[in-house]
Amino acid sequence: MNFSLFGQDLAIDLGTANTLIWMRGKGVELNEPSIVAFDRNSKRIIAVGHEAQAMVGRTHRDINTIRPLRDGVIADFEIAEGMLRAFISKISARWQPARKVVICVPSGITEVEKRAVRDSAEHAGAKEVYLIAEPMAAAIGVGLNVHEPVGHMIVDIGGGTTEIAIISLSGIVIDESIRIAGDELTAVIVRYFRSAHNIIIGDRTAENIKCKVGSLVPLEEEIYFEVRGRDLMSGIPKMIEVTSIELREVLNEAIKPIIEAVLALLEKTPAELSADIFERGIILTGGGALLKGLDVRLQQETSLPVTIDEDPLTAVARGTGIVLENLEYYSSVLLKSKRS
Repeated sequence: MNFSLFGQDLAIDLGTANTLIWMRGKGVELNEPSIVAFDRNSKRIIAVGHEAQAMVGRTHRDINTIRPLRDGVIADFEIAEGMLRAFISKISARWQPARKVVICVPSGITEVEKRAVRDSAEHAGAKEVYLIAEPMAAAIGVGLNVHEPVGHMIVDIGGGTTEIAIISLSGIVIDESIRIAGDELTAVIVRYFRSAHNIIIGDRTAENIKCKVGSLVPLEEEIYFEVRGRDLMSGIPKMIEVTSIELREVLNEAIKPIIEAVLALLEKTPAELSADIFERGIILTGGGALLKGLDVRLQQETSLPVTIDEDPLTAVARGTGIVLENLEYYSSVLLKSKRS
């Protein structure tokens, strides 16, 4: 009997910046930007993922490139559904509707937003849809035993949201979901060069600068780098030289809301769980965890040990996949919904 004819079970990390898909028995099979290029007139999808990302800022007026998710939730239902279908078809030689799908969502998601995620997955072909909160998925992904009566603190910094949670006994005891994360740091860099240097740069350029040069603590050897953009006054292409020291001041200011949210959550944590976190520390996951020196800054501000997962970008997808592979064991961690 050909199992593939009945569709595969999938775990999906549907992120603002990237979408990762885990296939049962195979692991992460897709990791691509959550970007779609489509025809403005017909809304026909032209490209998704890496192909669509290559078109950003380079299309003519009949083609639009967008992210169908904003701040961790679906902003364009139709395009998100089409993107999911396209991604699923990329990992299967013969497209088949998925039987069971586990999707991770921000912990602060509303019932309306849950319904939008469920509907998109069902319209893309899923037969059964389960939702799990991102910090819970991240905790499982990094190998924590979330069922034990011990407190764990997870800080998952994605593209659209930062998820901060204390986890114990298969549940989230207390959490904070703030809509400041990697995308906002990128936007801060764009605004800084516009205001301080009168130069306009694109989001992709700002993202590259953040990843390659961005830091929150002094580097062993500071970096001088060139930035190319369009002069705000003359409109002519321009190149300037900037140091990592200058950029660090900008990022340290931008990262403050995340640090403040971590401190605020620690203040509200029950005493017994605080003792556990004092011993075990904070675990960082998500793409934002890769910002140089973030662990050091958090350690300085909280006086707690801070650990970065060995592969923070895939921690949530790995955890969602583990739940998919062991649905009965992890049934208690799935989000309950008013819709059956």
